[in-house]
Amino acid sequence: MADTNQTCKACNGTGLLADDENWQYGCSVCGGDGILSPGESTEPTKPFSVDENNRVLD
Repeated sequence: MADTNQTCKACNGTGLLADDENWQYGCSVCGGDGILSPGESTEPTKPFSVDENNRVLD
């Protein structure tokens, strides 16, 4: 189990986020691995692609 200090707070360590319609996509904060190491950037590595309903396309 990962150290709770390194667990991504955005996805609670699951690596997935969900929108209000329960569409799931990879966590953009931790990069989908569920762990946010000290000093790791929280910025996405590339711009998001979204559909006309603002759902993330991955």
